[in-house]
Amino acid sequence: MSQYPSLTRALAEALVDLAGIVESADGDHMDQDDAVKALEGVAAVVGRLSDSQREELQQVIESMTEAETDPGRHEFLEAFPDGFGLGE
Repeated sequence: MSQYPSLTRALAEALVDLAGIVESADGDHMDQDDAVKALEGVAAVVGRLSDSQREELQQVIESMTEAETDPGRHEFLEAFPDGFGLGE
């Protein structure tokens, strides 16, 4: 049985993890132009979601934030909605 309650939760976890890794990568580990393109791609996908999909993702991110005990990840999750266009 999956540890995720829904496909949305599983994909949100993967999206947040990927965005966090790319955002925190330095120039020695990832070309910064590629990092910007990847993060812009995440924001573009989020920007194309329907209103109901955006709301669903926002709720999942809020749930993830509330449950997160790692301070750095918690901070990233708090900033994610505005940083990737969910708060608009």
